[in-house]
Amino acid sequence: MSFAVPPNAGAAPRRFALPAPGWRLELLLFACAYVVYNLSRWLFAGDLGQAREHAHWIAGLERGAGLAWEGSVQRALDSGAASWLLSNVYLAAQFVVVPGALIWLYRRSAPLYRGLRNTMIATWLLAVPVFAGFPVAPPRLAGVGIADTVSEHAGVALTGRSTIFYNQLAAVPSLHVGFAAAVGVALALALRRRWAKALALLWAPLVALAVVATGNHFEFDIAAGLAVTGAGFLAGQIPGRIA
Repeated sequence: MSFAVPPNAGAAPRRFALPAPGWRLELLLFACAYVVYNLSRWLFAGDLGQAREHAHWIAGLERGAGLAWEGSVQRALDSGAASWLLSNVYLAAQFVVVPGALIWLYRRSAPLYRGLRNTMIATWLLAVPVFAGFPVAPPRLAGVGIADTVSEHAGVALTGRSTIFYNQLAAVPSLHVGFAAAVGVALALALRRRWAKALALLWAPLVALAVVATGNHFEFDIAAGLAVTGAGFLAGQIPGRIA
C-alpha cells in the first residue's frame, strides 16, 4: 500500500496543508461517513448465535492450518502491565491515533492526508456488506476460552451488543488493524527521520498484537482487515484518476 508523495518530499521541510476554511468541510465529510457506517452497523447488528457459529468456523479453519495462536498469545501476555498496555493500545488506536494522524497530516501534507482520508472512507463503505453478510463474534464472546482483557484492565467495559462506538458482532474485517496499517504507511511517508519512520511502520504490528491479546479479533479478522483496507486504498484512488 502506498500514498502519493509530493515531488519535493526529500527537500527541505515544507508544509503542504489544505486551505484553512477546508477543515469544516473535511470534518463534515468524516462525520457523515461515520454516521452512515455506524448506522449500517446498527441496522446489520447480526444474530449472536450465527455470529458465534461463524467465529467457531474461523477458529476451526485456523486450527486446521496450524495458526490458532490467539489463546497462546493472550496467555503469554497475561500480566498486569502487558494487559493494561495492550488494552489501552486497542482503545487508543481508533479514538486517539486515527484522528490525531489525520489532523497532523491535514496540516503537514495535503496529498498524504487525502490519500489516508479516501482510503478510510472507502474502507468503511466496503466493510459494511462484509459484516452485514458475515457477522462474526470476537473471540472473547465466542466461547473459545479467550478472555476480555479490555474490560478487566482498561477504563472502558466492552459490554452490550451494539452501541454508537462499536458493533460486537462485526469482528470481520478488523478495521483496527487495517486503519493502523494505513496510518502507519502515511505517517512513515510524511516523517523525515528514519527512526520515526520505523516507529510508524511498527504501529500496525503493535495494534495487531493488541487486538489478538485482548480477545477482540482472530488472525483471520486481521487478514480480512488488511485485505479490505487494501481494496479501500485502490477504491480511494478512483476520484483522483477521474479528475
